[in-house]
Amino acid sequence: MDDPGIKKQNWDVKETELFLEILKDLDMKKCLDGRKVRNNKLFKVAHRRMTAAGYHRTVDQLKFRWKLLKSAYYKCKREPNLPAPTKIQGWWRYEKTMIAIMESRHPLLGAGVNSVRNDEVTEDSDGEASMLHWPQPCPDNTAQNLGLIIKMDPEMDSQLKIGFIGAGNMAFGIAKGILSGNALPANIKVSAPSSRNLGRFQELGVAVTHSNEEVVSGSDLVFVAVKPHLVAPVLTEISEHVTERHIIVSVAAGVTLATLEELLPENSVAIRLMPNLPCLVQEGALLFARGSHAKQEDGALLRSLLHRCGLVEEGPEAWIDIHTGLSGSGVAFVYLFTEALAEGAVKMGMPSALAHSIASQTVLGAGKLLRESGKHPAQLRSEVCTPGGTTIYGLHTLEQGGLRAATMSAVESATERARELGRK
Repeated sequence: MDDPGIKKQNWDVKETELFLEILKDLDMKKCLDGRKVRNNKLFKVAHRRMTAAGYHRTVDQLKFRWKLLKSAYYKCKREPNLPAPTKIQGWWRYEKTMIAIMESRHPLLGAGVNSVRNDEVTEDSDGEASMLHWPQPCPDNTAQNLGLIIKMDPEMDSQLKIGFIGAGNMAFGIAKGILSGNALPANIKVSAPSSRNLGRFQELGVAVTHSNEEVVSGSDLVFVAVKPHLVAPVLTEISEHVTERHIIVSVAAGVTLATLEELLPENSVAIRLMPNLPCLVQEGALLFARGSHAKQEDGALLRSLLHRCGLVEEGPEAWIDIHTGLSGSGVAFVYLFTEALAEGAVKMGMPSALAHSIASQTVLGAGKLLRESGKHPAQLRSEVCTPGGTTIYGLHTLEQGGLRAATMSAVESATERARELGRK
């Protein structure tokens, strides 16, 4: 027989109201800003209070419920004239509480807050936290717009409207990575002058168009993924549709942030991003630099969107051209080496198909071991070599052929070319 103290599995209105009141209570006591992502510790305290009230939910169930409620809140904020969210029973009864939670603007605890409340005791208490003294009221900050709220909450990637101008491999790889996260196909739109590359986006459920203005007008964040020589005419075309709510992300090699900001309206948020081809399989290496008007939360939003594409790092703009030579062009250098590796095996008598398969797996395995071990490449190389063995003989031949110097020169040449493109 079921324990009568356990409530039914479906959330009813009273249970949701209690849950929200608990979160509101904890937010006020901790002086949390409503936009901040709540950590696991807070949900554990909420879980204990819910259990004490007779609602036996797991911490994960509480988190999932909160995520649904936030989604409903953001949807209502974006489209206030639409009917109440159908997935949330009794939304009208606790909509005000959600607004009170999400639109509170308290700084983090410690910014001039006086409190006699012992947080460590409260976090470990079992339902007695409400007996403790409350902190003094936290000062309010200036109200923020919805765009900023979304930027500060990585869980709300699904609410963001994303556009792509250009439908090449880079755009497709980034789109695939974004869609493997929280973003929804219905919130993405791609434009290109021809339909040649649009079909694969449509297979992902993404809307396509030939109008760049349409993409910009319906998006919060826009990837400009066109050839470098097309960036200026494209930005000139869309400039009148770019507003302060937009984030413009350029993936064009050699096009500087100064150029982007010059072509865009004053105070536009611009970010320069350099991905590479393995984004197509979510194993890319991406580096971005923020423009003069891009804030830290803009970078955090971009990192949140792109984390499924591979390694995502931020750095100064001077590193972008180097990254182009190292990783953007470096992918082709690795392919050339892999091809030569396989052809060496073919020369020695191995079938071509097998040689290329083994060569690609060798490169994949070596890269994965290098990344996951954290060791310097020289250390791993020395671990493969045995005195008088096959590997040291092969390495000697590579050194005689100038592989190391040629590779360094290739990165240098590609970097200089990227810088040259930026000066044009």
